[in-house]
Amino acid sequence: MSGDGSDDALYPIAVLIDELRNEDVQLRLNSIKKLSTIALALGTERTRSELIPFLTDTIYDEDEVLLALAEQLGTFTPMVGGKDHVHCLLPPLESLATVEETIVRDKSVESLRTIAKEHSPTSLEEHFVPLLKRLSSGDWFTSRTSACGLFACCYSRLSAPLKGELRSMFRSLCQDDTPMVRRAASGKLGEFSKVVEVEYLKADLVPMFVNLAQDEQDSVRLLAVEACVSIAETLSKEDVEQLVMPTLRQCSEDKSWRVRYMVADKFTLLQTAVGPEITKTDLVPAFQNLLKDCEAEVRAAAAQKIKDFCLGLDKSVQEQTIMNHILPCVKELVTDGNQHVKSALASVIMGLSPVLGKDHTVEHLLPLFLTQLRDEHPEVRLNIISNLECVNEVIGIQQLSQSLLPAIVQLAEDSKWRVRLAIIEYMPLLAGQLGVEFFDEKLNSLCMTWLIDHVYAIREAATTNLKKLVEKFGAEWAKTTVIPKVIAMSRDQNYLHRMTCLFCIAVLAESCGAEVTERLLLPTVVSMAGDGVANVRFNVAKTLHHIASILPASATQSQVKPCIDKLNSDADFDVRYYAAEAALAC
Repeated sequence: MSGDGSDDALYPIAVLIDELRNEDVQLRLNSIKKLSTIALALGTERTRSELIPFLTDTIYDEDEVLLALAEQLGTFTPMVGGKDHVHCLLPPLESLATVEETIVRDKSVESLRTIAKEHSPTSLEEHFVPLLKRLSSGDWFTSRTSACGLFACCYSRLSAPLKGELRSMFRSLCQDDTPMVRRAASGKLGEFSKVVEVEYLKADLVPMFVNLAQDEQDSVRLLAVEACVSIAETLSKEDVEQLVMPTLRQCSEDKSWRVRYMVADKFTLLQTAVGPEITKTDLVPAFQNLLKDCEAEVRAAAAQKIKDFCLGLDKSVQEQTIMNHILPCVKELVTDGNQHVKSALASVIMGLSPVLGKDHTVEHLLPLFLTQLRDEHPEVRLNIISNLECVNEVIGIQQLSQSLLPAIVQLAEDSKWRVRLAIIEYMPLLAGQLGVEFFDEKLNSLCMTWLIDHVYAIREAATTNLKKLVEKFGAEWAKTTVIPKVIAMSRDQNYLHRMTCLFCIAVLAESCGAEVTERLLLPTVVSMAGDGVANVRFNVAKTLHHIASILPASATQSQVKPCIDKLNSDADFDVRYYAAEAALAC
């Protein structure tokens, strides 16, 4: 009997071995994903003594199998007996951290970082630090790049001598001959700087940052910019000025546009980290240069930050700095030759209005808004329209609408149907900003014109737009302004317009309620049941099906059911089909 029990205990690992040796990748992948189930069957002791060694010895497989394994091992602490035995997971993850495929290495580093937190300080020094040393001094660059991601997660829990060793190891990686290793070190320098003591940050890590920021490879230099944010956040303002700013000034004028782009992209984080004084003396001139950069990508990234940068300026000099230093650059960007730059600017320029106030907005910003509203690229125009609310709050709708309306009309009549579609989607927003009186006077006819557009997508969007407008302005407004025009479409010569009339009635009924639907909309639908076009007739059936739940029972019995019965005997099969569907709902 004991022999049979032994066979049962060996069964899970035997199955795993068979499946991991199978030629079918999917089968091998599935077996890795079931590792936790196998570990539970084996128990913690046999998982440590048999399963983990087996996995360590068989790490030669397709990348997707190795990726799944790296992910599974990060959650395996309970399976090996908890925190006291977590170190036994290090060997397979160490092997995975050296493979050629980047995503497998990244996932294994992620899992190693997870289980590092589960090590006791003693276990870290006995097991994790030796692993880190082996990876850092590995012959192949893959192990050294993986090592870079493991310093920050264990440093703070180590003894002072070991901390010194780690800083020395990290310095070696920052000076590695292989650019990929220096790039990895540069990318992890920021998080390492957050856990290192300030005196060693200044003595050891800042020199590493300076060297990496002057590296011959731009991919290394641009990652040093990210580290700059973390270092500046940790140091005092005097140390930032002395130790960090000279390098940051170099980065903002770097010969590689990718490095300058990274500075522009991280600019508001840098602004927060260095504080108002250094922002005023150093960052404002640097920001001006980035807004005037020769590369469009850099200008676009900087333009995207204009609003946040201006909001972050010291209040005592905010208006003066914007008017004298930022606004002249903005005026140039409005007529930039690159549409992405103009589009980035259009998405944030409105945010300057609340900062500058009414007078400056009217005098300086409004002409720029109008220039962008007339821009040849629809994305630029739409970015302006979608951010109108903050300007409206500052200068009032009357002033805004006089200039805005021509641009809206131009967009609404654009030859590209996607442009017309986009402006329809903004119409409820605009309606809310302009108010019902202005809307009725200027834009109502435009909304009705879209209902007879030659593109179906526009007619469909215009129908949805009507529903949103009714929800905004109310059923009374719909009764006097919209419904008469919709009913008139039921007599249109073009059958497509008659169908649109039915679509409108279906959505308006939801917003207008039972009384309006029964009194004004239902008679129109019933009258269209005798239409000469079958497509219109079966849409009558669909509309009746839709509005039946809104109508009172008396109207359903006296008007809807007789109409559906009539359609049920229609000569056209589709009409009969939809009439039968409607009959079930009534």
